[in-house]
Amino acid sequence: MSATDESGEWLIYRGAGEPHDGILRLPDPPPWRDFRRREGAGTTETRRLGAYRDQAVSLRPEAEELEVINAALYLRRPLLVTGGPGVGKSSLAHSVADELGLGDVLRWPVVSRSTLQDGLYHYDAIARLQDVQIAAHSGTATEPGAPGSVESIGDYLRLGPLGTALLPGELPRVLLIDELDKSDIDLPNDLLNVLEEGEFTIPELQRIADRLPDRTAHVLTHDGRRVPVKDGRVQCTAFPFTVLTSNEERDFPAPLMRRCIHLELGRPDHARLASFVRAHLGRDRERGGGGDLIVRFLERSRSELLAADQLLNAIHLTQTAPDLDRERLADLLIQRLDRPR
Repeated sequence: MSATDESGEWLIYRGAGEPHDGILRLPDPPPWRDFRRREGAGTTETRRLGAYRDQAVSLRPEAEELEVINAALYLRRPLLVTGGPGVGKSSLAHSVADELGLGDVLRWPVVSRSTLQDGLYHYDAIARLQDVQIAAHSGTATEPGAPGSVESIGDYLRLGPLGTALLPGELPRVLLIDELDKSDIDLPNDLLNVLEEGEFTIPELQRIADRLPDRTAHVLTHDGRRVPVKDGRVQCTAFPFTVLTSNEERDFPAPLMRRCIHLELGRPDHARLASFVRAHLGRDRERGGGGDLIVRFLERSRSELLAADQLLNAIHLTQTAPDLDRERLADLLIQRLDRPR
């Protein structure tokens, strides 16, 4: 669908200061930025891997990459995936989950303030205290299962992505710990014991386990399910397929590296980039004018740090608004990521 009107104008916002209904001309979003269909299995994988990924044979991992990925599966070890931005590190987790039918990926986006506790669980003590006070004022505080009571403690606990991945189950979940190199210096070391033992405890539940029915609390998971936790202990039976990604902005401690299988993804070549575009836009649009931008992207990437996502944006927009200067718009959208600030 073209974004231009009858006059050939593609701008929606014109900066003229006069209200108008131009927003009604805004075409459908790119498939990888379409959030209208969030429900249903595979919707996240479609955005991440591409709606036309069955057409992208060359997007599949190389033989050596496949061997490393399968080694992590066989050995039940975390897979540390390193490489530049936009080379497909995070998509790898979604690809494994999609192909092996392991459900939605549990994603933990790491930032500088992230702690191990964030990944394991969150206990909302303030909400529980408020409910206790409300129940006391209403005269229901002594009723079994009343808000804030011991029996209802599970209502105030929610497992994080790591905690959810470690729940017992017949099949492993896929856990993506994204951009671990963004964390503070302690988090990689804090992860060691949990990743080695595949279990953790919840002290808030352990302290009152003997006062809970069958010593069990029912807590919320990261993906919104209710699950039982007995004796305040979560122990996996199938170790999750865990993907840790890094843009190589820092080194990790040797104990973490020893516990991981390491996969380094290099810069994609022409065939891989063409398949990447085909997976998201389809074969017709990949052939319909994307080739020159792929070649230009490859030439620039020899001396500049670029991300494949930028290429995808440029191809989509120049095809949506075909009257634009392709090279000029591509240069605006594909700016080097390593330029001095």
